[in-house]
Amino acid sequence: MPQNESTTDRIIRIVIGLVLGYGAFNHWGGSVGTWIFGILAVVAIITGITGFCGLYRLFGISTCPVPPKKS
Repeated sequence: MPQNESTTDRIIRIVIGLVLGYGAFNHWGGSVGTWIFGILAVVAIITGITGFCGLYRLFGISTCPVPPKKS
């Protein structure tokens, strides 16, 4: 899987994942909210760690800097 997230994007995803994980741990939104926040937290943290987002690939988006072309 090629990376399609920049470093800034990855950091933001990990921070959001940690906040959502905190919400899941503290039962924000009751039992259903706990599950939703927990699942979103896991997805955000995994995509932040791996640097790959399936939705980005589906829509052809990449926030990685373009390497300079060699002439």
